[in-house]
Amino acid sequence: MRPSHAQVMCRRGTIRAVSNPVQQEVYFVANASSRKSAMILFTSANCIMSHCARVVIHEKGVPADIEYFDPNQPPEDLLELNPNGNSPTFIERDLVLYDARVIMEYLDERFPHPALHQMDPVARANSRMLIKRIDQEWYPLLGELLVHGDKKAAKAKKMLREGLLVAAPVFDATPYFMSEEFCMTDCAMAPLLWRLPSIGIDIASLGKGITAYANRLFSRKAFQDSLSMEERQLMPMSNHK
Repeated sequence: MRPSHAQVMCRRGTIRAVSNPVQQEVYFVANASSRKSAMILFTSANCIMSHCARVVIHEKGVPADIEYFDPNQPPEDLLELNPNGNSPTFIERDLVLYDARVIMEYLDERFPHPALHQMDPVARANSRMLIKRIDQEWYPLLGELLVHGDKKAAKAKKMLREGLLVAAPVFDATPYFMSEEFCMTDCAMAPLLWRLPSIGIDIASLGKGITAYANRLFSRKAFQDSLSMEERQLMPMSNHK
């Protein structure tokens, strides 16, 4: 099975080595003696799938160490547990998970409060279907743009923008994505929306509903805490109001 663009972005060779001493701290990986938690999330600094997992960790207050690494040089302790060295990889004692959506679901069940899925099984199923559609329809287009650039992926940019415009009534209807309360679907949407300005899509041009929705997500403390140094640079300050 061919990997998705999102998966490709999170593997080795998709992030440049950093020489700036200030930025190097992003890729610091603590040694075993310095870890404070039995749970560790290995993540690259600009992997959108890892970002989703980080949002969940901060929303739920999970006591996990978040260790950034350069995918060009995965740490040995990660490679011992996950030979592919891909991001994200979540470790809790003998448990090793390396699929972002599985990690997110596991954390929501492992730490039930605050719940990111509704208790009703029908509502949970609908939320998972929404995330699957986002993964199948919007994430590949964003991935193509991030990998190939705005000019080479003009069709993908047009399709992504049009897809978001078509969904405008959804963003107008409720404070969060088809929900009155923040939920797992929003954990998948927030990292995608945050990256739109970096690919030349002005969120404000998509309508008042999606602009208000995006700002509602971006203003959450958990989302701000989830951002790596590189991710903070993706959003111009003038775009985040």
